[in-house]
Amino acid sequence: MININNQPFVTVIVPGRNEERYISGCLDSLIENDYPKEKLEILVIDGLSSDGTKKIVLDYKEKFHYIQLFDNQRKIFPSAVNLGIKASKGDLIFIAGSHARYNKDYISKCVENSFKYNADNVGGILITVAQEKSFFGNIITTALSSPFGVGNSVFRTGSDDVMEVDTVFGGCYKRDVFGKIGFFNENLVSTSDYEFNKRLRCSGGKIFLIPEIKVFYYTRSSLGKFIINNFRNGFWSVYPIVFLNYIPVSLRHLVPLFFIISLLGSYILSLFSPFFGFVLFGILVLYFTITLFFSVKTLRSKMVLFLPIFFFLLHLSYGIGSFVALLKISFFKIFNRWKLISVNDIKVGSQKSEARR
Repeated sequence: MININNQPFVTVIVPGRNEERYISGCLDSLIENDYPKEKLEILVIDGLSSDGTKKIVLDYKEKFHYIQLFDNQRKIFPSAVNLGIKASKGDLIFIAGSHARYNKDYISKCVENSFKYNADNVGGILITVAQEKSFFGNIITTALSSPFGVGNSVFRTGSDDVMEVDTVFGGCYKRDVFGKIGFFNENLVSTSDYEFNKRLRCSGGKIFLIPEIKVFYYTRSSLGKFIINNFRNGFWSVYPIVFLNYIPVSLRHLVPLFFIISLLGSYILSLFSPFFGFVLFGILVLYFTITLFFSVKTLRSKMVLFLPIFFFLLHLSYGIGSFVALLKISFFKIFNRWKLISVNDIKVGSQKSEARR
């Protein structure tokens, strides 16, 4: 336990854009935390919001001296985090999602466990809450909290034990981490947190999940936004290879891509051989059998009939996003190679012309 008179100074970075619906709840939960306010600063990094977000934050800034507001000209998450880190004074730096609310002991528990486990990053269990209390909202939150829906993403599915993991939601970082491995990659519109945590682990850093730490995250409740968000997440699980020459995410993030490739490959081959039509049918039967098993295991209500559809839409939209990224990467490489060949041809032609003269 940390001595109450020797607690570290803490910075909480809150990136966000057009969050007028959620920013008050987020800031209220952070303000209500039991951590000493003289040891705390909250930096809201706003991505040029076009709604009332900035006005709300400015009202909080007037009331609470430890809240500051910064503009994020690039609007994207990694640039917001980097701005916050550079402006921060904390010995420990938290990254807090503006779509979330935090238990009263969130900060103090993270600080305590950061020292207890000598961790470079600690976080807790993400409890997914629907933005709208509706039929779709309840099914979406169930799909995003299920091991079948999100794989072995323990911070989403939950755990009873403290464990070392590959990533956590947000997280509480030791300041010296950024001096050792640098900042978040601003080329990555999404998945920059996964990439950063992968670099952290590759450098010998440790990330711990602490079950007693709880975060409540408000997720999209409409079918359209659910599909669009999963497509975007799937795309950015693969596309970072353009900038990094490696995929920053874990194997679980690539399973939907393999699923899409197996479906598409079986379908194309079935046009030439009926055998592959049976393979395609077998893959779908196996998938929906497993889906139904997890649906019955998860729910015992009328929603059990709809959950398999949402699992399928989750994996399909995510997998298609990854597949589109793969196509875009392939096209990018082919185009660059063709461009290089064309340039070389021009150079060779010019040299021959010079020789003739």
